[in-house]
Amino acid sequence: MPFRLFQHVATRVHTPLVAAAMVAGVLTRPASAQPEPTSLQAFTGVTLYDGTGRAPVVNATVLVQQGRVLSAGPSASVAIPAGAAVVTLPGKFLMPGLINAHGHASSVRNLATYAAYGVTTVYSLGDETAEVFDARAQQATRAPQYARVFVSGPVLMPTSPADARTRVAAVVAQGVDIVKIRVDDNLGTASKMTPDIYRAVIDEAHRRGKRVAVHVYYLDDAADLLTAGADFIAHSVRDRAVDTPFVQRLKQRNVCYSPTLMREVSTFVYDTVPAFFADSLFLAHADRQWMATMTEPARMAATRTSASAQRYKAQLPLAMRNLRTLFEAGVPIAMGTDTGPLGRFQGYFELRELEMMVEAGLSPQAVLYSATGGAAKCMQVHGELGTIEPGKHADFLVLEASPLDDIRNIRRQHSVWIGGQRIAMPSR
Repeated sequence: MPFRLFQHVATRVHTPLVAAAMVAGVLTRPASAQPEPTSLQAFTGVTLYDGTGRAPVVNATVLVQQGRVLSAGPSASVAIPAGAAVVTLPGKFLMPGLINAHGHASSVRNLATYAAYGVTTVYSLGDETAEVFDARAQQATRAPQYARVFVSGPVLMPTSPADARTRVAAVVAQGVDIVKIRVDDNLGTASKMTPDIYRAVIDEAHRRGKRVAVHVYYLDDAADLLTAGADFIAHSVRDRAVDTPFVQRLKQRNVCYSPTLMREVSTFVYDTVPAFFADSLFLAHADRQWMATMTEPARMAATRTSASAQRYKAQLPLAMRNLRTLFEAGVPIAMGTDTGPLGRFQGYFELRELEMMVEAGLSPQAVLYSATGGAAKCMQVHGELGTIEPGKHADFLVLEASPLDDIRNIRRQHSVWIGGQRIAMPSR
């Protein structure tokens, strides 16, 4: 039954992040003396899911040196060098940190909030601040104490093919990782970018060595954008069921699809005070001002009578069915949420997205892959991130129980590590 995840608060399946230091799993030295990322560290006693899609390894050891994975595998085959700082984690589940393929940060504080929920990388698809661009630059030389970030710059809304080429040149000069456009009429309330313009954007971006992510709603637009060369579908198709030609285009070009189901939820869930507002995991890091704004009586009343909110709500089950259809056809899926705008709570919504993807019919293993190794491949950062393999950044999440057994265990977080450093858990 759709939306059952939002009709109760599943407090029984998690340990609040603020209490992480109180749960079992003992460091061999106090937290105040955490080893620097230049030290050699050994994480032992874990069940290891490495993000590649392979089966987990029970009683594994992960060696980390200078913030990167040195080796990982069964403890019997991974020798711990003398002098290594040993972090014993008996019975814990260790996996790569989550990658959000479609988020928005706006500030380093928000990047810290993402990390507090185990989201260690955010691919921002639009309109970032200078502070976030600076954070992206700094992470090239040192491990951050917050989520890593990649940026697209402004969402381009050109008015002509010539303007399209000018705007692409400007964002490429800004140093973006990807170009983002929006091809949508906001349910008939706005003008939609025309094909001649988005073709010029895509052509110019490719000429300058950049991929293009597209915001879509309608199947026909998504299909034509693929024909034009778009590289990443950044939202679900929501107007009708995906068809065979669309599936074939995605597969032929190996284009990834990001469902952003929680974006849809955010359009209608605030017609009342949502149940998750009482969830201790949510409250550990939630923006209280946002909570107050979203529960203003006039705002909730407007949501209840909003035609667009009701349409998005009615079409969410279709978006979920389309996700399952594409996954089962072999289309690569990248977990994304479009968090960052008001009411789309960073970090917590990513955990709920994983749960919704399972509700849509994907297995927990498929969902974890879409948020780790799969997302890294989709966003072309897999040379550095997404899996726990030699040479990759040591960005990982330690859980109290396996989310492969129950995806809700993704909430039971013991600790988050970025570049081999344990991340402090900020509170709002």
